[in-house]
Amino acid sequence: MIISSGGTMANTKIFGYYVIALLFLYTSTQYVVTSLNVSTLCIKEERVALLKVKKDLKDPANCLSSWVGEDCCNWKGIQCDNQTGHVLKLKLRYYHICNKNTISLSLSPFSSNHHPLSGEINPSITDLKHLSHLDLSYNDFKRIPIPKFIGSLHMLNYLDLSYANFSGMVPNHLVNLSNLHYLDISSSYSSSYSSLQVSDFSWLFALSSLRYLSMHNLKFTTLPHELFRAMNKMSSLIELDLSLCNITSLPPSSPFLNITSLSLLDLSDNPFNSSIPSWLFNMSSLTKLDLSYSSLRGFLPSTLGRWKICKLQILHLSHNLITDDIADMIEAMSCSNQSLKILDLGYNQLTGKLSNSLGQFTSLIDLDLRGNSVKSHSGVSGPIPTSIGNLSRLLTLNLEGNMMNGTIPESIGQLTRLYSLNLLENYWEGTMTNIHFQNLTDLISFSVSSKNNRLSLKVTDDWVPPFKDLTYVEIRSCQVGSTFPDWLKTQIDLNEIILENAGIFGEIPHWLYNISSQIENLDLSHNKISGYLPKKMNFTSSNNPIVDFSHNHLKGSVQIWSGLSALFLRNNSLSGKLPANIGEEMSHLQMLDISHNFLNKSIPLSLNKIQNLSFLDLSNNYLTGEIPEFSMGMKRLSIIDLSNNRLAGGIPTSICSLPFLSILELSNNNLSADLSFVFQKCFRLKILSLKYNKLFGSIPKGINKHIPSLSELLIRGNTLTGSIPKELCHLLSLHLMDLAENNLSGSIPTCLGDVHGFKLPQMYFSNSSIYQIWGYESYTRHTELVLKGRIIEYLNQSPVQSIIDLSKNNLSGEIPEKITQLIHLGALNLSWNHLTGDIPNNIGSLKDLESLDLSHNHLSGPIPTSMASMTFLSHLNLSHNNLSGQIPRGNQFGTFNEPSIYEGNPGLCGEPLPTNCSSLLHRKREHEDDGDGDDEKIERLKLYASIAAGYITGFWIVCGSLMLKRSWRHAYFNFVFDMRDKLLVFVVVNLGRVNRRFGSERN
Repeated sequence: MIISSGGTMANTKIFGYYVIALLFLYTSTQYVVTSLNVSTLCIKEERVALLKVKKDLKDPANCLSSWVGEDCCNWKGIQCDNQTGHVLKLKLRYYHICNKNTISLSLSPFSSNHHPLSGEINPSITDLKHLSHLDLSYNDFKRIPIPKFIGSLHMLNYLDLSYANFSGMVPNHLVNLSNLHYLDISSSYSSSYSSLQVSDFSWLFALSSLRYLSMHNLKFTTLPHELFRAMNKMSSLIELDLSLCNITSLPPSSPFLNITSLSLLDLSDNPFNSSIPSWLFNMSSLTKLDLSYSSLRGFLPSTLGRWKICKLQILHLSHNLITDDIADMIEAMSCSNQSLKILDLGYNQLTGKLSNSLGQFTSLIDLDLRGNSVKSHSGVSGPIPTSIGNLSRLLTLNLEGNMMNGTIPESIGQLTRLYSLNLLENYWEGTMTNIHFQNLTDLISFSVSSKNNRLSLKVTDDWVPPFKDLTYVEIRSCQVGSTFPDWLKTQIDLNEIILENAGIFGEIPHWLYNISSQIENLDLSHNKISGYLPKKMNFTSSNNPIVDFSHNHLKGSVQIWSGLSALFLRNNSLSGKLPANIGEEMSHLQMLDISHNFLNKSIPLSLNKIQNLSFLDLSNNYLTGEIPEFSMGMKRLSIIDLSNNRLAGGIPTSICSLPFLSILELSNNNLSADLSFVFQKCFRLKILSLKYNKLFGSIPKGINKHIPSLSELLIRGNTLTGSIPKELCHLLSLHLMDLAENNLSGSIPTCLGDVHGFKLPQMYFSNSSIYQIWGYESYTRHTELVLKGRIIEYLNQSPVQSIIDLSKNNLSGEIPEKITQLIHLGALNLSWNHLTGDIPNNIGSLKDLESLDLSHNHLSGPIPTSMASMTFLSHLNLSHNNLSGQIPRGNQFGTFNEPSIYEGNPGLCGEPLPTNCSSLLHRKREHEDDGDGDDEKIERLKLYASIAAGYITGFWIVCGSLMLKRSWRHAYFNFVFDMRDKLLVFVVVNLGRVNRRFGSERN
């Protein structure tokens, strides 16, 4: 028993040793196998294929530097199967392989700041037989076509070729990729790279497994219904992006009947130009719908009842022409009040008032209703509902540019997560206090203004805002108190301060000097800030800061603030001269406006060193000296305004060397130059204003060749001579021509009736006095025009945009009939000339004419009756001519009750003149009768006088010669006596014959 027991124990130990050995052997084998698998994971053939792909790619940033060695599965952008070693994923997205942070898609990934992959795609990529994921996005393949052989990668379920600068037709070979779940072939946002096209959608029919499809910015060259028919085959589709594809119409009924799981639909940036079909709001699976920038108009299908998109989280309908009532829309989408997070209805034509039901959308994080006011005729109106305080998750609220009014509710202070609040451009009233901000601890951006200037912001003097990170504040036309708001100094990150027309008095506070180095935009314009222009401000922000102190009471001299990109000091009391070194010290300036001050001395030559200067306005000062030569290096300078100064000398010819010069204002100076030779090759010049100088010579005959883009020519009040050249008629854009108060002669060119610019409607020139310089609205042109008999200054835009003024010259001849073809002409002034003939009968065709002055000429004939149809005519002067007949009645002539506009025309009658047309006609007839009698007497006297003159003349011709010449006298009397004797003999002989004949007959 003992032996047996010991043997059993020995056998057990031996068995245990065997088990331990086997376990050790198993684990060792597994370790070796695993080691072998790791070392041999990359398939050699696939590694070779990848190296060939690398060879044909251009990699300036060396993003593929890890593609070395034997183990390709460890290369960047490569992912292999852990078991087989086959390459499954090839991720060559620029931002991924080059360690770049993802940037906004609006930026071009192949801009000068990026160096993505380019070159060609080697066909050896098809040797990756197991490849299921291919991403080449955000690279720059220099507009090569998408390779057809990509259609041979049958195992692909993910293909991303987006924003990679491919061009040409999308290959139909993609039809072979039947396993695709994800396809993105979007083209770049930049128009110069949007060259991918689709002419045949047949390949899409085979991709029935797609869940994600994006074809943003592709050009479709086939009908939209073919596209939607193909979409309907993709029953598994979850996300669809067809934005910016030039789709021109939406089907009236749903094209997605077979798609029940579509969650994201983006049809934005397409020119639908139609109403929104109701099926879009019956897709119950949608969580995001984007129809922005699509020319959609009219009403939304809210009138059909509540929408069925109850899962909707994001709705973008901005930048359309939707005219719905905002309250009806909010009611229609009420079933999504717990899911909706982003609601963007900005830049439409919405009306109505926000209702308290808005407070039910408690998941909202972004509410954007901006820009629904169109020329102040429509827009969301009424007050902000107090229920706004229920939107506890709201991050951004934008109500800018509407017709909203009333007081701003204190409940807005309950939006504890709000970081951006924009209440600009409405009609707010009342007062905002500390309570409105009491819980806004995250506020970063705050903007408010009131168009009626009835809103005020009143906080206690010791108020410390609950927010500390405010970076942007904009308060316009809202009273913030008589002094600069001190609570702003608690905001340590503040970089944009706009306090325009805020009722601020006093001086600029010193604490603002201390943060000037971080300021990017400082606008304190249209206040009553006084004191000296501060010297100690240090604008050194790297973002090209802008400073606007215009329309205040600042005094002192212009200061040097280095680093600024724009400086506006217009309408202050600054004096002295411009710093001589302004060009060296402020070389980053793009915009400089110091107009309407008291600056004197000459313009410093150093301005030529500001190479990026776009506009220069030094008008309405007391500057003297000559206009400096402008450097050809100032390639961006497009606006120069030196008007209303005391500048003398000539106009430098170098001014036309500025390649972008479009506006030149030199009026009201003492400039003297021969206009015939000054402006040569000013190809981009649009506005030329030289009024009231001492210019001489003639209007250059080659003006259409040297200034072909000219739209406004203002040279009133000079001493120009010669005729109006016909070449002016070839300036296609010319719509404002003021040549008055010169010594021009000759006739008015008939071809003026052919100038295209004068035929354009006035709305074509709306906002033409406001100009943007490199994207920033900066220069508001001030124009003085003589209209309706007085000088009118326009600061924003002129109500009369198309003008011809040739008054106070020496023009002669008739008014060209062709001028009546300028149907949109706004003002015509031909007064104080020597014009003759009749007023053109068709002058009534000038339907838009507001001002007509033909006074002080020699015009004759009647006033054309067609003028009664000129319903916009508000100023008329026909005085001091030779016009006759009855003044037309009715329409506009019923409003012209001032007799002086007809005086100096003795032949005119009718209201408002005291001369009655019937009495004038009677006197005319009497005058005609008297005239007939007088004419008869005169004729009789003429007859008697001619007889007497003839008798006297004949008598003296005959008798005078006989008296003077004796031989003639003897011959004459001998002749007379002979004739007498012959006549007596003839009479006696014939009497004897008669007597004998009568005697024989009697016998």
